[in-house]
Amino acid sequence: MRIMRRLNAAEAFETFLQTKFVGQKRFSLEGGESAIAILDRILCRAAGDGMDEVCIGMPHRGRLNVLANIAGKSYGQIFREFEGKADPNSVQGSGDVKYHLGTEGEFVAEDGAKTRVYLAANPSHLEAVNPVLEGIVRAKQDRLNLAGEAFTVLPVLMHGDAAFAGQGVVAETLNLSQLRGYRTGGTVHVVINNQVGFTTSPGSSRSSVYSTDVARMIQAPIFHVNGDDPEACVRVAELAFDFRQEFNKDVVIDMVCYRRRGHNEGDDPSMTQPLMYNLIEAKRSVRKLYTESLIGRGDLTVEDAEAALRDYQQQLERVFVETREAKKEHSSGPDTPDVPDHSGLERPTAQVEDDAAPKRSSSRTAVPTADLVHVGETFNNPPAGFTIHPKLKQLMEKRAVMVHEGGIDWAMAELLAFGTLLKEGTPIRLAGQDSRRGTFVQRHAVLIDKHSADEWTPLLYLGEGQARFWVYDSLLSEYAAMGFEYGYSVERPDALVVWEAQFGDFGNGAQTIVDEFISSSEQKWGQRSSVVLLLPHGYEGQGPDHSSARIERYLQLCAENNMTVAYPSTAASYFHLLRRQAYARPRRPLIVFTPKSMLRSKAAASDVAAFTEGGFQPILADHEGVTTDVTRVLFASGKVVHELDAERAKREDTHTAIFRVEQLYPIPLKEMAAAVARYPDAELVWVQDEPRNQGAWPLMAQWLHEDLTLLGESRPWRVVARKASASPATGSSKQHAIEQAELMEHAFAR
Repeated sequence: MRIMRRLNAAEAFETFLQTKFVGQKRFSLEGGESAIAILDRILCRAAGDGMDEVCIGMPHRGRLNVLANIAGKSYGQIFREFEGKADPNSVQGSGDVKYHLGTEGEFVAEDGAKTRVYLAANPSHLEAVNPVLEGIVRAKQDRLNLAGEAFTVLPVLMHGDAAFAGQGVVAETLNLSQLRGYRTGGTVHVVINNQVGFTTSPGSSRSSVYSTDVARMIQAPIFHVNGDDPEACVRVAELAFDFRQEFNKDVVIDMVCYRRRGHNEGDDPSMTQPLMYNLIEAKRSVRKLYTESLIGRGDLTVEDAEAALRDYQQQLERVFVETREAKKEHSSGPDTPDVPDHSGLERPTAQVEDDAAPKRSSSRTAVPTADLVHVGETFNNPPAGFTIHPKLKQLMEKRAVMVHEGGIDWAMAELLAFGTLLKEGTPIRLAGQDSRRGTFVQRHAVLIDKHSADEWTPLLYLGEGQARFWVYDSLLSEYAAMGFEYGYSVERPDALVVWEAQFGDFGNGAQTIVDEFISSSEQKWGQRSSVVLLLPHGYEGQGPDHSSARIERYLQLCAENNMTVAYPSTAASYFHLLRRQAYARPRRPLIVFTPKSMLRSKAAASDVAAFTEGGFQPILADHEGVTTDVTRVLFASGKVVHELDAERAKREDTHTAIFRVEQLYPIPLKEMAAAVARYPDAELVWVQDEPRNQGAWPLMAQWLHEDLTLLGESRPWRVVARKASASPATGSSKQHAIEQAELMEHAFAR
């Protein structure tokens, strides 16, 4: 009878929406209602086993049904969203359509067992939520800290057949499943296989026999089951759950069913699949077929079946009437602008709890000298019998010297930021391509014994009471790897969560995560992320593919203080930036363009005092005593700052001031206005390595003059940059040198 009630609820909910909200998109589950019975059984088993939580990621098909009948979102709230009325308790931004929203709730089994349910928000990019959900689950599991002995948060991912076969991020996420830095103890995948993708038939959408064949790459068991046989579906759900619990590996349910309507409710699928839809039109629903089966077996009377369905329909009708009445009462008040047809996601519980936690200052990020010394000397104190590689032994000794004598380089500044945060109780997760050693042989967060290959992570040995430090080499992926860290950061706002690209432009492979989640999740869903992206960037003659991290792309996405974009020029500035990010509230993503050659540059190194005083400065002032009668002020970021500095000294130019723009967004307008106010008659110039149509200039050209004018600074701006180019950089080192010389000439020539 539980199956019958679930099918009643699933079908009645869809029929109700179809009749009450005619023509509105909802991406119904009709034809695949047995998916509700599958999810119901998985959650019943999870509750019965005492699981802490079940986390679900899914596309938009059937999402409203899952929200209502599995995740416990109230019918009233769903109806309000159809009516265009937002929940007054929800977070408001620009919002999103109702079939992209998530929720948190509680699932109660028939025997009273309970488990929490988390349904992740997701954009229309169907499988993009996969790595995001896995990151959320891993963060929840890390908080529980069961050390891999048990995985009491269960991830469930739902898919469409065409997307599961066609989207590369599916394979990337499957590949994460058994990796130490990413495993979540097995995911239950449920494919709602309606045998058509939008209008595309399987013969045009995959080369494999089954849509689920991609899961064979990790030897996951795949259960193919008839969606018209709900009892078989439930038996398969039992098997899948048992397999996951026993082996902690992924398992796939391929529920072969159909889609009663078009891709959305305004679509006519008979235009492209006429034969299929002739059959579907004549087909009776899963609920009707199952009801007849139960009646035929004598398990149910016709009267009982009709009464059960009638009770559920009356419940929906009552909530619908209440919602309409509430709308009338609201509209009878003063005139208000129409509320858009969307509302914000209820804030994730972890973020609400973080808001209530004690705060530390994000502006005072300096640390005591003793803490620097403690962290620095830890790297020169290996365990007994541990043999450091000879080339690295000297570096470890040098690191211990740096914290006493200065000359702290970029990598050491980063490790000092990590170490001091760990000592203060902030957990840190760093993952990326070759991140343990570092792409440029600079970090060495994990050392390998030369003889035994044993590992030693110095930042795990700072002393009692320190927070956890996780550092992982990722799989060679950007899309899934970045999505995972985004999800982790959403669930762990208390942690510093960092993803690093091997080279900055490799981040292009994760553009969907940047566009759909990192830059816009707060506005769409009220979902904040504090993820840090480290993107190596620098014009050093290495060609088009290893020069630019595409600064312009990230800045193009900036608005409404949605994220911070920084391009620091010194080790100490980077140190303070990371520490500020750990303590900044509200939580926002941080994009950092990190150096390559500058990693070992003496000009970028910092004295000890720069770490023990002050905090992050979005604008760094010029050196004292190097200018007189200034007629030109240069603003620049990153490596080119040091090149301008050296060129000025070479030319013995005392009439040009140089300011370092450490933060590109939010644009530090007040600091810039204060800087140039000292030189009221000087020319203002933006200087950058990148071509004129790339880098920071497109944003600065759009806003600088207009915004500074509002602060009383109306002088025009000029740009010195490489000429506009379709490619980020030249492939010729000789041409690069010529361009660099021209850049310096244009910056200083009078």
